[in-house]
Amino acid sequence: MTYTIAEPCVDVMDQACVAVCPVDCIHFEQGVDRTLYIDPNECIDCGACEPECPVNAIYPEESVPAGWAQYTPLNALWFTDKAAARAMLETLKPA
Repeated sequence: MTYTIAEPCVDVMDQACVAVCPVDCIHFEQGVDRTLYIDPNECIDCGACEPECPVNAIYPEESVPAGWAQYTPLNALWFTDKAAARAMLETLKPA
């Protein structure tokens, strides 16, 4: 299991979750990305980030609401193909 950052983070990007992550697995490129991403290979499933999110965008993988299910593969994709992840986000939530 890993955690996923879903749609409520898009264009908000509050970084309170980044500050509490003990393994620094939450990433983004300043000025480029519209959301934060959790690296599924680095996440240790501690849950520290979830209560810190002011917009309730972070969920355990198995608890992501059905309407936001595509954000789980989106989070993973960003770490292998940033351009494809950004294109996928534009499809899910156009700017």
